[in-house]
Amino acid sequence: MQKEQFKSVQDWLPFETIFENGIIKLKNNSYIKIIEIMPINFNLKSELEKESILNSYKIFLKTCQFDLQILIQSNKENLDKHISNINFQKKKEKENIQKISDQYIQYIKQLNQNKKSSNKNFYIVIKNSIENEKLEKIEENIFQELNEKYFKIKECLARCGNVVKDMNEKEKVKELLVSFLDRRMYTL
Repeated sequence: MQKEQFKSVQDWLPFETIFENGIIKLKNNSYIKIIEIMPINFNLKSELEKESILNSYKIFLKTCQFDLQILIQSNKENLDKHISNINFQKKKEKENIQKISDQYIQYIKQLNQNKKSSNKNFYIVIKNSIENEKLEKIEENIFQELNEKYFKIKECLARCGNVVKDMNEKEKVKELLVSFLDRRMYTL
């Protein structure tokens, strides 16, 4: 009986290289860049502001004539530091305040356990593919094209009120990829 060959995780993942500038080369000769978006709280805006934001977002969608992917990562909030802070402060308080503090701790633990308190991270992934007839295209040109797309996105989303951050460090990109691939580490 012949043993079944299993592929390693590295064989399964589509990533070939993560460059120091945070750009990722995929095994299919595509290059991607990840951009982090700091959202605005749309619900807190006035009707006029909401209309302006929506119009700016429409312009963003019309302006970006290239493929992009929007990713939303939702993580359960880690409240350990907040709870330990409350426990530290309640030692200094009177008995009735200590009881209220205990009730508050139970309340936020229950909220967190029911996944009603979560942290959402927003990302845009842009891609640049090398077509067979353009194999002579060097990586430097690809990096420049991805950066131009990044600046176009940054400019358009700034009109909506969003802060756009370039994921331009290899270690930050690796950490982000691990957070998407190993959900056990990030959902405890």
